[in-house]
Amino acid sequence: MLKHNEPMASHCSLRSGGLAQDFFTPNSIQALADFLSTNTQPVVFVGLGSNLLIRDQGFNGVVVKLTQLNALSINQSTISVSAGTTLAKLSRFIHSQHQYGGEFLSAIPGTVGGALAMNAGAFGSEFWQYVVQVQTMNSSGETFWRSVDEFNISYRQVTPKHADEFFVTAKLAFNTEKSDQDVKQLLLKRNASQPIGLPSCGSVFKNPPGQYAAELIEQANLKGYCIGGACVSNKHANFIINQNKATASDIENLITHIQQTVKSKFNINLETELIII
Repeated sequence: MLKHNEPMASHCSLRSGGLAQDFFTPNSIQALADFLSTNTQPVVFVGLGSNLLIRDQGFNGVVVKLTQLNALSINQSTISVSAGTTLAKLSRFIHSQHQYGGEFLSAIPGTVGGALAMNAGAFGSEFWQYVVQVQTMNSSGETFWRSVDEFNISYRQVTPKHADEFFVTAKLAFNTEKSDQDVKQLLLKRNASQPIGLPSCGSVFKNPPGQYAAELIEQANLKGYCIGGACVSNKHANFIINQNKATASDIENLITHIQQTVKSKFNINLETELIII
């Protein structure tokens, strides 16, 4: 389905952002390949938009939303999952197949594509620990199977050795021995410490080496600080809340203010997890 002048506030968990000139939702990998083979515009790929902010002036190109690409299957012990599948759905599937280690995924509000792109993690685990192989597609609609060693993988960062490719499928292998992690306990822990139910993007900043971004922001006395409708959460200082119809500029200006304040107080540069387009 192709739409025009689509408000990205409807597709980002911060509930803010400008218009996408074109907005395409493919219902299969083949439909995506066919679309890209004739497309000449810049492209941005999104899932749940839980780590994304489109600036107020919008995006002069096509936003491709992958959430209808949500197939899940298992062959022997290897799970195949499409990029638009939510991590919560994947976590439930892993458990149903009596595999373990994916419990942490239930606490991450995103999709497999986003988890691959940023090496998403929580509670001491990271997504790429469990990746066996990925299927990518280039901007011409051609697909490739890539091995893990074709990517440089680090904390919240994945750099492909092949430019101009994005993720469409992952093959994953989890543990067969029971984990000591419990999904219900992880969700209770998350809900106790994070502002659940309010428009946010999860953690805004990466943790600097040996530090916690939330502690630095709190020590800089920025909890509750607002610019326009965007506020630093009083519950977790590494969350920005869209408290009162914040514009994307409000949110970006607050991010800049936090970075400048932490830099001036502690001489530490905070790097964003949030992707700003």
